[in-house]
Amino acid sequence: MRPTEPEDAEPEGAEPEDHGPVRYGPPLPPDGLPVLPELASVLAEAAGRADGEPVGGGPALLDAARGYWARRGAPAEQGRVVAGPGAPTLLLALTAALGGDVLVPRPCAPWWAPYARLLGRPVFHVATPAECGGVPDPYALLETVRRVRAEGGDPRLLVLSVADDPTATVAPPEVLHEAVEAAAGEGLHLVSDETWRDTLHAPYDTVLVSPAEMLPERVTVVSDLAGALLPVGWPAAVARFPASAVGDGLHARVLDVLTALQARVAAPVAAAAAYALAEPEPVAARTAAAVRLHARVADAVHATVVAAGGLALPPRAGRHLYVDLGPLREALAAHGVGDAQELEDFLSARLGMPAPGGHRFGDDLGALRVRLSTGMLLDGTDAQRAECLMSPTPLELPHVQRALMLLRSVFDDLRDDAQRWEPPR
Repeated sequence: MRPTEPEDAEPEGAEPEDHGPVRYGPPLPPDGLPVLPELASVLAEAAGRADGEPVGGGPALLDAARGYWARRGAPAEQGRVVAGPGAPTLLLALTAALGGDVLVPRPCAPWWAPYARLLGRPVFHVATPAECGGVPDPYALLETVRRVRAEGGDPRLLVLSVADDPTATVAPPEVLHEAVEAAAGEGLHLVSDETWRDTLHAPYDTVLVSPAEMLPERVTVVSDLAGALLPVGWPAAVARFPASAVGDGLHARVLDVLTALQARVAAPVAAAAAYALAEPEPVAARTAAAVRLHARVADAVHATVVAAGGLALPPRAGRHLYVDLGPLREALAAHGVGDAQELEDFLSARLGMPAPGGHRFGDDLGALRVRLSTGMLLDGTDAQRAECLMSPTPLELPHVQRALMLLRSVFDDLRDDAQRWEPPR
């Protein structure tokens, strides 16, 4: 192995099983809400189709995807859009088509790195700026690229996200611009994961700019529809390629990979995806209501974590929160928690819901970081979950209130433990 190893490489003889199956991260967090009836009806009507959806997506789905992007000021011509059964499949195809080493921010979405590893591609994590996640610090990116090349590597692909999982932040345009300029200067192709772009908690106060607006000839956009439009269990994603010769060649190679994998969107899911991408009134209303709900829950979780002495950037998008419990290290040590896997085990057991540690997002195992998902706090019967969308005060609903009280109790106990460990002044 060359001197600069990928930062997630395992040392020879290491036994990752000692800290759980960390090579593959958790799936997208569920929204904790019932399926939109209109979506379920469209899917059911298409369930009798005997013919399969073409590889890369059929005309109805691709037309709907082009319309979706046109409404966001990013029109796409025919032949520049593909669909696949989830964003991971599309990223796998893109990574295979582009070749070379892969660069990702630290931390990053848990599904980015495993697909490069499946292809035998080195993955290098790059530090992010203090104010947000999802995009690399430009100076750290330049240093990483030049060091890897000096040691025989071939970095070609940078994956980033403006509205980020896991940190729930939205990169300011000036921060994104610096990162995109640095990547362009090094000749990297960018994949912009825009799964969460439609989940901004304060859409009129938050400016979201796609990297494709800054560097249209070298950015491919990928969006998993489970972020805002479809249930997590209905895998469908779309990708938009640059309007350039580079984009044409990449589109063709990605279709080759998808064909080799027979990676098709299931016909009923494709019908539901086309309906959702057209954003009729029921879909638009549900998306807006779900975003408002998750924003309220995320703010409550953020207040609980900060009051207990933890650290977390204010959530701006998505349905999760990334928490650093390093300030509570001594209190956690008293419970046998010394790394991110032990923190995951401890909080998952105490909270009764998955709380994946930061190591699953490419963070250091020794850092006491964890992702908390808001959807888990809404879980209940179908009637209770539907009531969350209709209530003007969803945090006061009994089942949500109980979940938040348990969360506060766990973190208040850690705060109290930390105060007992403080030395006398």
